[in-house]
Amino acid sequence: MNDTPAIPAATLILARDVPGGPPELLMVERASTMAFAPGAMVFPGGRIDPADHALGDALGVNHGAALVAAVRETIEETAVPIALSPLPDAALAAELQRSLLAERPLADVIAQHGLAFDANLLLPWARWLPNLHLARRFDTLFFLAEAPPGEWHPIVGEAENRSAEWLSARATLDRCAAGRASIIFPTRCNLERLALHESVAAMRADALAHPVETITPWVEERNGEQWLTIPDHLGYPLCAERLDQSLRG
Repeated sequence: MNDTPAIPAATLILARDVPGGPPELLMVERASTMAFAPGAMVFPGGRIDPADHALGDALGVNHGAALVAAVRETIEETAVPIALSPLPDAALAAELQRSLLAERPLADVIAQHGLAFDANLLLPWARWLPNLHLARRFDTLFFLAEAPPGEWHPIVGEAENRSAEWLSARATLDRCAAGRASIIFPTRCNLERLALHESVAAMRADALAHPVETITPWVEERNGEQWLTIPDHLGYPLCAERLDQSLRG
């Protein structure tokens, strides 16, 4: 059991439909120098900052600060705007990214440009609170949203990540299985769940069909081997993985 206080965090699964194929997700690859999940492929996201609470409280919705953090981090890391109205064009999105990377609160940045935050575009997807012996542990709310219309080319905007791209859930899993990228257990489980669906609408239906309960994986012994395990009623097809495999990311 890890008694280290958990850091509140949020992440965004941003998905877009692709003609003739499964939906693509906005994935980032973390820099190898990062203390948490170095080199791993993850969804955009990060810790909830104090400034996120002011805008989150003004929204008057559940998990307001987490919603704000998920959107802010996605713009910071990729310059893909989400949940903003009217929709910024690419030039304005890049300007928003620069302002956020300069540590200006999202509320101030969108007010400057006459934008509003539309929290209805994001759906709660999951909540993960791993409790292994890690130096840092995060209490992370996952949200799901459809990508804004248009052809958005992500721009890596900070030293935390070394790349960002659109990939299907299965393509991401296959890349990691081939050893060309690494992954951590929560991301793997969520990608396996997302890979079940052939459209963003089906992903949204999945989000609405399952409760959001805090997932804290536990270790159990099976036939002399240790397996990292999660509950089996939350929509995940992958609910257990050998411990030595789950930590390789």
